[in-house]
Amino acid sequence: MGEGTRRYGPRHRWVVLAVGVGAQGSFAAMFSGIPVTGIAMRTGYHLSTGALGAVLACLGLGVAVSDIAWGLLTDRFGDRRVLLIGLTSTGVLMAVMATAVTPADGAGAVALGAGLLLAGALGGSVNGASGRAIMTWFAEGERGLAMSVRQTAIPAGGAVGVALLPWLAGTYGFRAAYSVPATMCLLAAAATWRWLHEPPAAPGPARDGGPRAGRSPLLRWDVWRLALAGALLTVPQFAVLSFTAIFLHDVKGEGAALAGATVLIAQVGGGVARIWTGRRTDRGGDRRGYLRGIGVLSGVAMAGAAVLTGAPTPVTVAALAVAGLLANSWHGVAYTEIAAMSGASRAGTALGLLGTTLFGAGFLTPLLVPVVLAASNWETVYALAAAASLLAVPLAPGRRTPAAPRPEESTPESGRAEMTAGQAR
Repeated sequence: MGEGTRRYGPRHRWVVLAVGVGAQGSFAAMFSGIPVTGIAMRTGYHLSTGALGAVLACLGLGVAVSDIAWGLLTDRFGDRRVLLIGLTSTGVLMAVMATAVTPADGAGAVALGAGLLLAGALGGSVNGASGRAIMTWFAEGERGLAMSVRQTAIPAGGAVGVALLPWLAGTYGFRAAYSVPATMCLLAAAATWRWLHEPPAAPGPARDGGPRAGRSPLLRWDVWRLALAGALLTVPQFAVLSFTAIFLHDVKGEGAALAGATVLIAQVGGGVARIWTGRRTDRGGDRRGYLRGIGVLSGVAMAGAAVLTGAPTPVTVAALAVAGLLANSWHGVAYTEIAAMSGASRAGTALGLLGTTLFGAGFLTPLLVPVVLAASNWETVYALAAAASLLAVPLAPGRRTPAAPRPEESTPESGRAEMTAGQAR
């Protein structure tokens, strides 16, 4: 980074945010788009429905098992290096899959599952690294909005993947379907190389904790409480996103169009809500209070969906859309809060922990819902999702006592100043 970094002033933080959005959106396009190719994947790779579910679950499992490691590496070596390694390796892997792990190549479930597991593990690098870049470039009064915008890239990038990849897989095959996320990740890596640099206040990434870092986030119960509360809030999110189409088809006799519209409302509405809550909490709102409030609202909405499963279809769809919207609305606030709790020099580790619990819940929920259905019904599925959301409310840490303002928090370089102060000691 060296001398060239010094020409980047405070306004460059918006370019950094754009790079983070591009990185997160590129990964989301792959993570959300590949599972929607399930029909073509099941036919092309000659998979049973159970084998298909196991293969697709490998994506989430890959993220869950790697996120903490990526967070630790980000805090050790810096967000730029980790993003470059993660995005480039993910793009190369998807290119390899496009040339050697398609049905035309005779690939089967083992090769496909291994490829998707590795894709999740490599692509998960964007979660902590792009978040830490925002923490170091944005001041405290802007971080909620910035982090929420970054988190909105997940449904936005996912929508691109959902729109493109199934069509490509069905029309041109999996060589084309895997080539698109490969290209997106490599382009995001190029943007990272060109525009993601350290703020001018620091010569390089911190190697030890800043003055507020204290213990590792992995050893703090309050950080774990927030991460586990996030995992519980993820249960209704995946219950709606993953199974709305199946519910509407099996119970209401509806096609994919209505399910797609329901999920789209949940995704787009949740994205707008993420930005609103991020901006609102930047102006003095209590992030932890917002998380608990969303937990209550999401739980009530999911309970309503459970009660209304037998209602006329428009009523049921409206209940699911509202529940899905609320379940998609809290991520930016949670990511901002857990990073702020840990300090900028430990933000990568904290964000990695949150990513691990969230993707772990995202991995387990699709596996558990069919088990509940086999033993009971959809009312029970949605009731349990509501219970998970309500359990997150007392688990989330209580409101923090406001600390006196720190001089280094008054500028966009505050995050990096915090880390360099720790080095100076």
